[in-house]
Amino acid sequence: MVVLNGAKDCTEMKNWKSELKSGLKEKSDLESFFQVDFPQLDFKTLIPLALANKIKNAGPDSVLWKQFLPSENEKSSEGLKDPIGDEKYNRAPQLIHRYFNRALFLPTSVCPVYCRYCFRKNELGTKKLFTPDFEKTKKYLQHHPEIEELIFSGGDPFILTTDKIDFYLSNFKNLKYIRFHTRTPIILPSRFDQELLDTLKKHRENFDQISIAIHTNHIDEIDLEVEDTIKKLGSLGITLLSQTVLLKGINDDPQTLKDLFLKLSSLNIKPYYLHHPDQVKGGMHFYLPLRRGREIYLKLRDILPGWAIPQYVIESPKGGGKVPAFNPESLDFSGKLIGKSGEISFY
Repeated sequence: MVVLNGAKDCTEMKNWKSELKSGLKEKSDLESFFQVDFPQLDFKTLIPLALANKIKNAGPDSVLWKQFLPSENEKSSEGLKDPIGDEKYNRAPQLIHRYFNRALFLPTSVCPVYCRYCFRKNELGTKKLFTPDFEKTKKYLQHHPEIEELIFSGGDPFILTTDKIDFYLSNFKNLKYIRFHTRTPIILPSRFDQELLDTLKKHRENFDQISIAIHTNHIDEIDLEVEDTIKKLGSLGITLLSQTVLLKGINDDPQTLKDLFLKLSSLNIKPYYLHHPDQVKGGMHFYLPLRRGREIYLKLRDILPGWAIPQYVIESPKGGGKVPAFNPESLDFSGKLIGKSGEISFY
């Protein structure tokens, strides 16, 4: 393995596993590679070397640098450890049943990169949500036939081995819909090797629909390798969606979002969610008021074709799930939202 300035280089990486293993994890690795001092933080760091090179070339003022490299701002005590009420709806091991007909499955706490705004950044290092007991999980799903869709989240489900993904999909054949939420096609496109593509194609026949919601926040994240990977996924008959987090200093203007959503649409990805940022401890420097978000979305509705407009959503810290964040009656926020079971208090 070649070393640059005390850090690892990506010239000899052979596959996605070695690329992930060789990523920058330690504070000393980051400082050697970027030639910058970084704060010591509890929230872990992992940056694959291909991404690290992109960040380095983009520079400290770039949206890549701000999203993925540690910042002193993360030391702030503002915000919540569980900003969307995950623990309240943790009904079975690795399973969050918040909605009547769908549940969230958390098979791993590992990600291909650790985003500094992550809403689970205070939970990924704990065992509360991620301790496995698959038999209990299966039993819960069997006892709740109303659950038609299982949503793989985490962590990032595509960091699981292909054998593990195959195992889970084989065991969930009684469900109608499978959805993956992932940053991996953007961050580690090499993960989508032929073995994984063949596995997804094989299981596509076992469900009414398999969809992949690709998490991406800025057009600068999408290069030719990412585009090629997305096209391969699209050729499998899988529905491609996107999820974008509205982040202060990253994409909080209508034109930036327009560019992103039109790019995604050109790749046959349906813009699905524009997510108002959660009030997560260690990530409040990315937060912006709901009124500002509504102003941005109002303008976005004017400059995008209707088929490229995502749902603008927000989650209550009380665990009520995603609800519409745009209010056509007022840009101001009353502190209450219309949730799935009626009016809920946000704070």
